[in-house]
Amino acid sequence: MIADKSLPVNMLQRFGGVDGDYSELTRALLKQQKTVWEQLATGYKSLDDIQVREFQFDGFTMKAQFNPGRIISSSANVDEKSIKERKCFLCLENLPADQKGIQYGSDYLILCNPFPIFPGHFTIPHVRHIPQRIDESFDILLELSKDLGKYYTVFYNGPKCGASAPDHLHFQAGNKGFMLIEEQFDTLKTAFGEVIHNYNELQITAIDDTLRRFISVESQDKARIEDMFEMFYTAFTAQNGNDEEPMMNIISFFIPGYDMWRVLFIPRGKHRPSYFFLEGDDKILLSPASVDFGGVLITPVEKDFNRLTKEHITQMFSEVSLAKPVFQNIISQLKKGLEKS
Repeated sequence: MIADKSLPVNMLQRFGGVDGDYSELTRALLKQQKTVWEQLATGYKSLDDIQVREFQFDGFTMKAQFNPGRIISSSANVDEKSIKERKCFLCLENLPADQKGIQYGSDYLILCNPFPIFPGHFTIPHVRHIPQRIDESFDILLELSKDLGKYYTVFYNGPKCGASAPDHLHFQAGNKGFMLIEEQFDTLKTAFGEVIHNYNELQITAIDDTLRRFISVESQDKARIEDMFEMFYTAFTAQNGNDEEPMMNIISFFIPGYDMWRVLFIPRGKHRPSYFFLEGDDKILLSPASVDFGGVLITPVEKDFNRLTKEHITQMFSEVSLAKPVFQNIISQLKKGLEKS
């Protein structure tokens, strides 16, 4: 928590009495920032007026949240030209004067997100401006989810899967239990899951709930999860035939009572559904990322929120989820790799 020479001291905030407990530190940071940072206070005040609708599917529930404060993130242009023409809002020199953070290790900073979805929403950027890539930073995702696991879930949006800053490596964190998939996981696993590995304190399950396709990994052993991620990343990358990061979202839950991780790997086929790009009344501004795959759909436009149907949701996931044959190919490759390990 002590500032090192690479970080400006005025960007860091320390709190007495809970040194080393990042869950408590992060909670305290939010409380402090609400009192001194007007933009953040306004963002959280807007959560008082959000509206929610529920949609029942076979065996699980989805929610839609009308959250106008998310319009900037949901509609962000993330093409190469647009990225080059704007200042990076996660770089230290571009942060608002009132924004403070908590240093995490030597390379990351925990910041309050001024455009919240969760009652407590945080962005965790690298202190250097490096591209959004998970292959060399997955271990940090696991460490973060453990260190914040008392109160928060940590997630990663790939550069073409919901990250509004694809040019700057970062993670996000939000309140545990907010994403419906956390409570519904056991039901989804039982009803729609295929256990593809359950040995040596590592359980891997492929889940296809008719809307989403993802792989869950459960273990107390961090190294085993990292090994599995390497296999998944290699198998998924091979489907692409290039060196780009394959499209994915990752949600990492740490369960303190069992001292274990539950990590969801969500391979993607597309960034946004086709109706996102339509004109006029046919357009629906819905740009799914980890939270949406977690069961809470973020709609920043009220008319879209009001007219959203189960059919729209089904269409979205059918378009942006990885195609079933490709998903099955990845599962086959994982099975072969696990047999050899």
